[in-house]
Amino acid sequence: MLILASRSPRRQELLARAGFRFLVRPADVEESWRESEDPRAHVERLARAKAAAVSADPEDVVLGADTVVVVDGDILGKPADAAEAARMLRRLAGREHQVWTGICLKRGARERVDSERTLVRLAPLEEAEIREYVASGEPLDKAGAYAVQGLASKFIERIEGCYFNVVGLPVAKVYRLWKALA
Repeated sequence: MLILASRSPRRQELLARAGFRFLVRPADVEESWRESEDPRAHVERLARAKAAAVSADPEDVVLGADTVVVVDGDILGKPADAAEAARMLRRLAGREHQVWTGICLKRGARERVDSERTLVRLAPLEEAEIREYVASGEPLDKAGAYAVQGLASKFIERIEGCYFNVVGLPVAKVYRLWKALA
């Protein structure tokens, strides 16, 4: 059985649509960034920690994942409040940024860790558009303060790489790692 170490409804939906049967057991892990970490190391460390934090039967495969948005070398996680969400959106507007997701699949003592990077360009945004979007509530639990699959889809000019990574889980990569542990 696959165990998803996340409460993310987006990850649950992506796994279900890809035909995975899974249980949800959210991991409680401190997600702070370490100053010496680059984005890849950061998301892979957190994915590994989340997979390790969930107790499972030795035959089960635990999936830990973490997604961040990176602009100018700064990691943008989930905004703490509406004001921070608006600041993030102002920073991303009219620019390209990176979305990194780290994944760890763990079965007993064996594990596979990897990450995916996708480039995204947001259109320039007017202040009224930012206010309206933040008021919708959608950006408050999303890395980088936007949901590519939601209301913010109208702001996305270009994506280079895995779309599902931007939603929160690079499903094809998860599948390849899952097969490697089978």
